[in-house]
Amino acid sequence: MESVNLIESFSEFKEIKNVDKATLMSIIEDVFRTMLTKKYGSDKNFDIIVNPDKGDIEIWKNRRIVDDEFAEDSFDYDPNKHISLTEARKVEPDFEIGEDVSELVKLEEIGRRNVLSVRQNLVQKVLELEKNEIYNKYKEKVGDIINAEVYQVWKKEIMLLDDEGNELLLPKTEQIPTDFFKKGDTVKAVVYKVDMKNGTPSIIVSRTSPSFLERLFEMEVPEVFDGLITIKKIVREPGERAKVAVESYDDRIDPVGACVGMKGSRIHGIVRELKNENIDVINYTANPSLLIQRSLSPAKITSIKIDDETKRAEVFLKPDQISLAIGKGGFNIKLAGKLTGYDIDVFRDTDEVDSVDDVDLDEFSDEIDEAIIDELKSIGCDTARSVLELKPDELIRRTGLSEDVIAQVRGVLQAEFED
Repeated sequence: MESVNLIESFSEFKEIKNVDKATLMSIIEDVFRTMLTKKYGSDKNFDIIVNPDKGDIEIWKNRRIVDDEFAEDSFDYDPNKHISLTEARKVEPDFEIGEDVSELVKLEEIGRRNVLSVRQNLVQKVLELEKNEIYNKYKEKVGDIINAEVYQVWKKEIMLLDDEGNELLLPKTEQIPTDFFKKGDTVKAVVYKVDMKNGTPSIIVSRTSPSFLERLFEMEVPEVFDGLITIKKIVREPGERAKVAVESYDDRIDPVGACVGMKGSRIHGIVRELKNENIDVINYTANPSLLIQRSLSPAKITSIKIDDETKRAEVFLKPDQISLAIGKGGFNIKLAGKLTGYDIDVFRDTDEVDSVDDVDLDEFSDEIDEAIIDELKSIGCDTARSVLELKPDELIRRTGLSEDVIAQVRGVLQAEFED
């Protein structure tokens, strides 16, 4: 065979992904020119013709015809650049001195070892290019939602394949706690992070990132997609609760109502995708006091004191509103703090204490040290029930008392109501 057939010699390239034909041809030519330079000292007098449809390549060697005396005696004679008139006329009898001769380089002249070397270099270069193309493609997609199929499920992560067969990873840490996927399932996630590790692209997708929830809102709420409603901030406790602050510069648009939809039609699709994550949509405001009140919904606040320097807020509520403000697992107050940027402390509104149903802390001075009672009072807990309504972790954080002391205090107070 007079040419190097790429289909036979380079079978790896039958189904190349992410590399266009023009780029592949350029790579093939560059690899062969490197080989020619190594073998002949230069590639300047060679033409390389790549036929991507047939998968073959032709290499033509171009030489200038010189007289026989020059070919035999001159130090300037270069067999790679020149050919004697006698040799040229063996190719074509009508050739004359000064004309150019083009000859097809045979496979035997290149050498099997060189062909193998070219093949290895070509495989390496194309794979490198393909990896770079995948990296660049997904680097531009960071923050975008993709759909991929579950290919393999491991303990700490799931491997997904996109439409082109590229591998994506969904770590356990980026899955909603109640997520359960098996091979063949379609997963919706956001491209979270793209790195190049040891020359191979590492594409991490996430279902817990706030940007995933933001993209879902864009998909379900046309006003968000069109920019009529702006999502100012999103905070999440994946699978449990999320708070989304939205704003509209058009007074005719109710941002919360538009995001929720008629009878919750828009928000329901998002909630289902997030495995029934409870989503609070609130109107954003630059007024920190009002924003804190809205973020603690559904609890109703009696009053609030804000320290802008320390970024702390003291919120006072009626007894029946405290549990609502804190929320199941403390998620409501935790997310409200993240959303507003303030450390929020919840206090019982002392004016609302029902003396019949509660007991003043001073009544326990014979069982609880005065210093401990004073510490509890300093955070607004001056009755037994006001202490018991706060979780132990919250009491420890706000008072600085040890876990054992808090446990002992709660035990004394609980015993009072049990009696």
